Amino acid sequence: MSKSNPHIEKLESIVRTLPDKPGVYQYFDESEKIIYIGKAKSLKKRVASYFNKDSGISGKTMVMVRKIFDIRHIVVSSELDALLLENNLIKKYQPRYNVNLKDDKTFPWICIKNERFPRIFPTRNIIHDGSDYFGPYASVKLMNTLLGLIRQLYKIRTCKHNLTKKNISEGKFKVCLEFHLGNCKGPCEGLQDEDEYNSTLIEIRQIIKGNISTVMTQLKALMQKHAALMEFEKAQAVKEKLELLEKFQAKSMVVNPKIHDVDVFSIITDNEAGYVNYLKVIDGAIVQAHTVEMKKKLDESAEDLLLLAIADLRQRFESTSKEVLIPFSLEIELPEVTLTVPKIGDKKHLLELSERNAKYFLLEKRKQIELTDPERHSKRILNTMQKDLRMNEAPRHIECFDNSNMQGNYPVAAMVCFKNAKPSKKDYRHFNIKTVEGPNDFASMEEVIFRRYKRMQDENQELPQLIVVDGGKGQLSAAVKSLEKLNLRGKITIIGIAKRLEELYFPDDPLPLHLDKKSESLKIIQQLRDEAHRFGITHYRKRHEKGTIKSELTEIEGIGETLAKTLLSKFKSVKKIKQAAKAELQAVIGNVKSEAVFAYFHNSEKSSSKPI
Repeated sequence: MSKSNPHIEKLESIVRTLPDKPGVYQYFDESEKIIYIGKAKSLKKRVASYFNKDSGISGKTMVMVRKIFDIRHIVVSSELDALLLENNLIKKYQPRYNVNLKDDKTFPWICIKNERFPRIFPTRNIIHDGSDYFGPYASVKLMNTLLGLIRQLYKIRTCKHNLTKKNISEGKFKVCLEFHLGNCKGPCEGLQDEDEYNSTLIEIRQIIKGNISTVMTQLKALMQKHAALMEFEKAQAVKEKLELLEKFQAKSMVVNPKIHDVDVFSIITDNEAGYVNYLKVIDGAIVQAHTVEMKKKLDESAEDLLLLAIADLRQRFESTSKEVLIPFSLEIELPEVTLTVPKIGDKKHLLELSERNAKYFLLEKRKQIELTDPERHSKRILNTMQKDLRMNEAPRHIECFDNSNMQGNYPVAAMVCFKNAKPSKKDYRHFNIKTVEGPNDFASMEEVIFRRYKRMQDENQELPQLIVVDGGKGQLSAAVKSLEKLNLRGKITIIGIAKRLEELYFPDDPLPLHLDKKSESLKIIQQLRDEAHRFGITHYRKRHEKGTIKSELTEIEGIGETLAKTLLSKFKSVKKIKQAAKAELQAVIGNVKSEAVFAYFHNSEKSSSKPI
C-alpha cells in the first residue's frame, strides 16, 4: 500500500477487514466530512485498489487518497442495490470528489387528484395525499400535448369544487361555461355518474403511460359493440376518439411500434464533463427525453458516468423498462433488466437519435458559455492540445512554418502565428531564403528557424510554447538543429505534420502520433498548416512576378519596373507583349518606348532563327 497517507496504518487495518461483497464505501476526512462515495462489486478489492501503488490511479485521485482519514461501508445484496444506494447518497451528501449531476430543474408532473371526480392537471409540487403522479416531464410541450389530447377525448372537470355526495345533493354548485361548451358533463349537479367518470380514468392512465395501442384496442372493441347494438351515435363518438389517438400516435412515432417499452442511454464526453441523454420509448414513440451534464472530479471514465446516469435517471423518471439500450458494454448485471448494445436496425437508430440529442445539448451549452465567457472556448481547446501533445503548459502562442519554391527558383518561407487558438495576423512573417542554393527544403527550414528565434532572443521577445513545421521527419530534424544551436531544444515543444496521413512527428520518436480526425487539436494544427501554406504561396507569387518583370522586361533599355508593370497590367503576360503589334504598344507606353520593346523582342527572334 501507498505510504503517502499519514493515517495509512489505520486504513490498512480497515481494508483488511472489509467483506468481499457488493456494497457502498464512504471516505471521510479528518473533520468527519464525507469526501467520496463509491460502489463496488467487491468492497475489499475495490477499496484496496486506491492504496495499491501499482494500480495506476490518476494524480487527482492521489490527492483525494491523501485526505482519507476514515473508511465506512454498507453491504448490500447486489450490484444494482449498490448502484442505487451510491446514487442516492451522492445526491444527499454531494461529496467534494464525486461526479456532479448538474440538473437544478424542478420538472412538472401530471397529477390525477385523489378526490371524487378526480381532476387532471400539471404540477411541480408532489403532495403525498394518495393522488397519482405521472412524470416527471423534461419536455413541458410533450406534457401539454398529452393534456390537450386527454381533454379532447374525455369530458373531465376543471373546477376546484369539493364534489362530495352531500355537497352535490344539497345543490351547492351550478354548472359553469365548460358544461355549456360540451367540455364537462356536469358532475357538480349530479348530471354524471361517478362510475362512468372513473371508467374514463382507466383509459387516461394508459394514455399518460404511453400505452396508446392498448387504449385503441379497447376502443375498437367498444365501437364494434355499439355498432352491433345499433347504437350508432355512441359508435361514432368512439370512432372520433380513435381517429384522434391514431393522429397523435402517427405524429409521435419515431421507430417501429413493435419496440414496446425500452430506455435508451447515450453519452459524449469532453475534458470537463459527460453528457448523458435519456429517451423513454413506448410503442415506437418517445414519451420522455432528457439530457444531464455530469461534472468530472477524478477523471471518471465514460463507463462510470453512464452507469451512474442510468441509475439516477431510471429512478427519477420511475422507469420499469425491462430493456435498456446503451452505446457500449458495461461490466454490471442488472436483475430483470437486459442491457443491449444494438448494432443494426430500429434500435440502433434510436441510439443514434439519443447521441444526436446529447451532441445538440453540448453544442447549445458551448454557445451559451461563449456568449458569457468568450475566452472559455479557447481555454478548453488549448487544454485539450496540451493533453494531446503531452506538453507541460498550454500552447497559448503557436508558430507554424512552411517553405515555397518552384524548382529552386525564388525560395521563400512563411510563418503564421496563433495566439489563444486564433490567428494573430500582425505577427505573421515572410522570409526570403538567403543561404540555400537550389531546391532544398530541409536547409531552408533550418535557416528560417534559426533566423526567427535568433532574432527573438536578441530582442528579448516572448517565445512560443509550440512550433509546428509543415513536413515530416526531415523538416523536423532540420528545425531541431537550429533550436540546438540556439540552446532552445527542450524549452519549446516542436512537432512536424506530414500531409499524406496527417501524422504528427516528435523529435527522436520514430513512430508518429495519430490524433482522431475529428479532434480539435488536429483541426487547429491543420488550420495552422493551411494558413502558413496560403500565406507562403501569396508571397512566392509576388516574388515570382517581380522576378519575371526583372528578367524579361527590365533588361530592355529604357524600360524600368514601372513601365514593365504597366505593360503586364495591360497585356497580362510577357508572351502577349511579344505578340502585340507596334501600334498596340504605342497606345500604352508611347512611340519611343514601344519602338525599343518591339525591336528587342523581334530582333531577338530573328537572331535566334539564323542557321548556325
